[in-house]
Order: sequence, then structure tokens, then C-alpha cells
Amino acid sequence: MRFIRLLVLAAIAIALVTVAMANRDPLTVRLLPDELAALVGLNWEITLPVFMVMLAAMVVGVALGFVWEWLREHKHRATAASEGKERRRLEQEVRKAAPSSEKGDDVLALLERKSA
Repeated sequence: MRFIRLLVLAAIAIALVTVAMANRDPLTVRLLPDELAALVGLNWEITLPVFMVMLAAMVVGVALGFVWEWLREHKHRATAASEGKERRRLEQEVRKAAPSSEKGDDVLALLERKSA
């Protein structure tokens, strides 16, 4: 299994290096279009290789996906936490209500406890 995982990771690495080598041309990324940048007075731009822009876009997409899922699953985590707390409370109640083993017979111990 470890060999298969390493083989898959090597294939992914080879694919990423191949894409990076094929997309080395410079690309200028601008924050705003030229007309809007002149109007606002903000003209931020950076020149990077195309593969770096693609890699950054993938990283941002995966990060947004993780955050979105974490927020979406919040209600399930909250429900699980409250049910766990309720389960622990009920287990404590059962331990308190369980008859002691020193009495011998469980049915008699329950009857004695109820009559007391």
C-alpha cells in the first residue's frame, strides 16, 4: 500500500513539473482593469510565470473549499457534541441507578432500592 501511495505521489509530481515546464511564460496579473485603476488611482500588478498563477489559483480554491465545508458541517459537529454530553450524563445516571453487586441478586436489589 505504501508503494502505491508513493507511486501516485510520484505521478502527481511528474505531472506538476511537466505543466510547470510547459507554462514558464511570464504573465502579468493586475488587480483592476486599466480604466478603473486610473479612476481609482490604484494600479497594482505583478508578473509571474503562468504555472505559479495556476498553482496559486488551485491553492486558493482548495482553501476556500475546506473553509466552506468546515462552516457547512458546523451544525453536525455541534449536534455530535451535545449528543456526546447527553450520553455521558445518561451513563452517569445508569451507574448511579445500577444495583450493587454485593447484594447478590439484581432483581432483589432493585426491589429493595425501590421500597427504600
